[in-house]
Amino acid sequence: MRTAVVGGGAAGFFLAINLKEMLPGMDVTILERSQGVLQKVAVSGGGRCNCTNTFETVTDLSQVYPRGHRLLKRLFKQFDHRSAYQWFEEHGVKLTTQSDGCVFPASQDAHTIINCFLAEARRHHIKISTGVRIDSLSRLLADYDYVCICTGGSPRMEGLRWLADAGHAIESPVPSLFTLSIDDKSLTSLMGTVVEPTQVMLPGTKLRADGPLLVTHWGISGPAVLRLSSYAARHLSEHAYQVPLAINWTGEKEGDVREALLTLAARNPQKLLSTISPFGLPARLWDHLLQKTLGPQRVRCSWQSLSQKELNRLTNALMSDSYQTSGRAPFRDEFVTCGGISLGSINPSTLESRHVSCLYFAGEVLDIDGVTGGFNFQAAWTTAYAVALSIAKTAG
Repeated sequence: MRTAVVGGGAAGFFLAINLKEMLPGMDVTILERSQGVLQKVAVSGGGRCNCTNTFETVTDLSQVYPRGHRLLKRLFKQFDHRSAYQWFEEHGVKLTTQSDGCVFPASQDAHTIINCFLAEARRHHIKISTGVRIDSLSRLLADYDYVCICTGGSPRMEGLRWLADAGHAIESPVPSLFTLSIDDKSLTSLMGTVVEPTQVMLPGTKLRADGPLLVTHWGISGPAVLRLSSYAARHLSEHAYQVPLAINWTGEKEGDVREALLTLAARNPQKLLSTISPFGLPARLWDHLLQKTLGPQRVRCSWQSLSQKELNRLTNALMSDSYQTSGRAPFRDEFVTCGGISLGSINPSTLESRHVSCLYFAGEVLDIDGVTGGFNFQAAWTTAYAVALSIAKTAG
């Protein structure tokens, strides 16, 4: 029997290898459109490949998977993050866990995982064909007993048209996991400034995200911004990436922020506002907030001279510093796409198409995506394993 895996990325290789381990007699071929395979793996995580996460701080999968969490909750019973950790260790990839729960190869090199996949593909005699353009299912289904679509996220609807023509509903693709541009020179002059913890919010919505924030020469980046871009992917797309944005520079509640300012004023009445930063904020950022809130003439006043009105304004600046976004970052830094094959078009237990027999989907081509931190790779491993298991049970 023959299986075609369309897409030579993370999900495609993981599916092919696991299918051969489960069903050694299956003839498996990976068909890749480009001239190289596993290209996204090579550049992920800054070239280190954040391959999964401990999920220790995750109490509900919806916290890290804005789309697809219900399906993944079901599939995690077959193959979850612990399964992935064990799989890589057993296949010679030693892993290390950071304090934030992100899991990387101990080598800190994505090529460790790439080399593992290529070695396993050779060992199992998996055929790899590159430069193969697929835009029709009929020929594939005529040549193979099973077809697995692992083509990753498509940035445009046109890339999914051939699957839509076969009856599958498509959730329109939009970028996810990107940084935001802000045309405010007083902010971007602070480039390189890192603040942790913070919370970024879209006023008028319930969309918000916590974590470290990095000020860049184009706007803002860092885990908090990437998480927000994931949660708000469709909202931001609908508004052409130009929306009001608020930053809580402290990560604290309003009462705690006000109390902290009152305590600083009481303990340092004669000292200048600019000489003492609350919550350990970088001095340049605190100076920016003072000038923006009170004006240049008040930056060098003493803490005891603060009026109640000024105290309220500073509290608000720390809690909800307002900006207007002007777009996504001015370069292609997004690696994840929101949208793809609607989960209503597949069997949730097997990931087989409801419209075409023996056709399966795994990875980012599905309408599943996660926040930054190894969660998207985990979705790839989980869905790929589920498809391999389903085919093995059916064909075996």
